[in-house]
Amino acid sequence: MNRLQLFKLLRRNNQLGVRRSPAFEQSIIAKVLMYLGAGFVTCYLIFFGVMFSMMANEEDAPGVIFVILPLLLLMDFGARFGVQQTPAMLMKPYMLLPLPRHAVIETFLVSSVFSGWNLLWLSLFIPYAIIILAGGCSFLVVLAVVLAGMLLVMFNSQWYLFVRTLVARSLLWWIIPAVVYACYFVTMMKDDEWHIFSKVADYISEPESAWIMLLVSIVLLTGAFFINRKMQFRFVFEEISREEKKEGAMKHVSQFTALERFGQTGEYLKLEVKSIMRNKAIRSRVFMSLGLVVMLIAIITFSSTYDNFFMLNFWCYYCFSIYGMTTLVKVMGAEGNYIDLLMTHRENILSLLKAKYYFHVAILVVPFLLVIPAVVAGKFSILMVIAYTLLTSGVLYLVMFQLGVYNKQTLPLNQKITGKGNVENGLQLVVELLAMFVPIVLVSVLLLLFNETVAYMILSAIGLITTLTHPWWLRNIYRRMMARRYENLEGFHASR
Repeated sequence: MNRLQLFKLLRRNNQLGVRRSPAFEQSIIAKVLMYLGAGFVTCYLIFFGVMFSMMANEEDAPGVIFVILPLLLLMDFGARFGVQQTPAMLMKPYMLLPLPRHAVIETFLVSSVFSGWNLLWLSLFIPYAIIILAGGCSFLVVLAVVLAGMLLVMFNSQWYLFVRTLVARSLLWWIIPAVVYACYFVTMMKDDEWHIFSKVADYISEPESAWIMLLVSIVLLTGAFFINRKMQFRFVFEEISREEKKEGAMKHVSQFTALERFGQTGEYLKLEVKSIMRNKAIRSRVFMSLGLVVMLIAIITFSSTYDNFFMLNFWCYYCFSIYGMTTLVKVMGAEGNYIDLLMTHRENILSLLKAKYYFHVAILVVPFLLVIPAVVAGKFSILMVIAYTLLTSGVLYLVMFQLGVYNKQTLPLNQKITGKGNVENGLQLVVELLAMFVPIVLVSVLLLLFNETVAYMILSAIGLITTLTHPWWLRNIYRRMMARRYENLEGFHASR
């Protein structure tokens, strides 16, 4: 079997694997949202392509798109976390088959290079090319600009795979992309002729230079491809083999005896804390959420980037809600690994839901303390902070816990590189979008009707009422979960 035949076979198996997934029949809404999102992105890219091409014609500099391309690629890098898996995630079923393992990795890397997401960027470069060609630019320069731009997008896909694979092993690897993108923004602050990328735009305006830029793009893509080839193979093999190092007897076991006074709910509170301490996949969600909150608060406190009223409200709410939106979207997913044991005693699940709710309410103390510098700096008011704290503990958690009724895909506790996808059904996407934007819409409407103080007091009242009534709506969720228990159990078993 040659490489082309292997590529076709693995691509076909991957498509069949998606169709055979337990979540496939539940993904209709997700697919509709995905196509709508792709159409939305396409329209934006066409708009950018037309706008930059007009600038290029006015300045007689066909390479002007490379001035702004790094910023677009930064946004592309962030968006890939929601749309692109690493090849290592797809490797596990093929590691024990009589296939050349490096060839399998190469096949998936090639698929990531020529993915539909990458080809979507043609909607930026094709309008740009047509307009600058009509403006009198040489065909060779236009061809070089388009090819170099697409190759840089493909390089960005390999850069994403490199970063995501490292970050899955340790969050300290975020230092690499932070330094890389910081260099771009630092150069933007210089006043001499924009920044270094403007020199690239001038350099690429000549036919000879354009082809040199194309050659540089080829070298970058090729280098990133082979680095990923080696790294993906090494890391996925290490994770699948899972050779544990024995470092002697366990010296200390945390008992959390203070929680024993809460009975069964206290025992499940212990489980929540120990799950974060012991399980790599769950722990990484906590640290990533905390890191993002710290970064946002630092930007808000020490810069004027988000000083308008809407953005301050959005990010204040987001600082409190991000952890809940990250963890509760897969509520009951971790418990799917041992859901059969939880079903053996009456109202076990209700105690578990209460413990989860109390834990997520208690953890709101962390962002409350972290936003104090922003309050001191005058960016947030104390009433705003209290309103969004109560709105998160009440309305947000009320909405997010509803997913416990419908989630039925097991979440791996430690596997991260070869772990399963994050999207189980379209309802998760809908709930995430509602949780992110509805409170901001609500506060905007209240501010149209009342002044700022009254609006935040109404939000606080709504959040306090839904927080205090949590025993009733948690029991309602528990009853609906029990009505679907056999269907959910089947899904948990099938996705382990």
